[in-house]
Amino acid sequence: MSKAPKEEKKNLHPRNKHRFGYDFELLVRACPPLRDFVQLNPYGNESIDFGDPYAVKMLNKAILAQDYKIDHWDIPEGYLCPPIPGRADYIHFLADLLAQNNEGKIPRGKGIKVLDIGVGANCIYPIIGHQEYGWAFVGSDMDKGAIRSAENIVAANASLNGAVRIRLQANARQIFKGIIKTGESFSLSLCNPPFHASAEEASAGSRRKQQNLGKTADVLNFGGRSTELWCEGGELDFIRRMIEESTLFARQCVWFSTLVSKSAHLGFIDQALEKVGAAQVRRVEMAQGQKISRFVAWSFQNPLL
Repeated sequence: MSKAPKEEKKNLHPRNKHRFGYDFELLVRACPPLRDFVQLNPYGNESIDFGDPYAVKMLNKAILAQDYKIDHWDIPEGYLCPPIPGRADYIHFLADLLAQNNEGKIPRGKGIKVLDIGVGANCIYPIIGHQEYGWAFVGSDMDKGAIRSAENIVAANASLNGAVRIRLQANARQIFKGIIKTGESFSLSLCNPPFHASAEEASAGSRRKQQNLGKTADVLNFGGRSTELWCEGGELDFIRRMIEESTLFARQCVWFSTLVSKSAHLGFIDQALEKVGAAQVRRVEMAQGQKISRFVAWSFQNPLL
């Protein structure tokens, strides 16, 4: 395979392992089946067809093996196969957030307990958070298939055993209730909420993505089940419910956070946080390629008290 100079992606977090793109020689070495999907792109660089869900899945397997020492990872067909660099950025910026209240030092180890709302079949956030910082995770999901898949990933990798626990959310209208137990505490929670308001809207988004990739099939290149892609009321309603419910666990979680895909929602979210009396609010912008993403974090605990 030919090697091209790697240009640093300065829009990614400084600690993101993927700032210099993908080294396919190393990735194929870590996951030999990836070799069948590597090809030269129009710029003469090695890449894969990101419109092919099997190629994307194999790339993820290789990245997790090479960069995060996860030797056994798989997801059932049809479940979300996320782009790892963006997921890593969220984790690294959350680490910076925790450092702000820790004399500028990132807290590491299992003493930092994190709740992942909507862990998914891929279990990506717990993998990155634990392998990078040693944090302990609880991952929740309402999809039983996703729960089984995440549990299988944890069980198959010794480094995750005892560090990641998976819990089923039995009530689709609840977020923290039924998951956070009495007397339990978390340093932070994170969430990648479903951002579509209906199956039709999710399908239209799928078609747009495929068209941008030069594809015609109505298949998401990163996959996704209904619970991962849409919910009644869409992203804004989900985040509003999350904010309202977070007040019930104000003393059990230091920081709550969620990704926000649409910047138009930020004003409404600010109003909701003001209404519930959040003591601290942070908004962090992240950029992956041409896409700008962001997360909002809030706390009911005043660091000066």
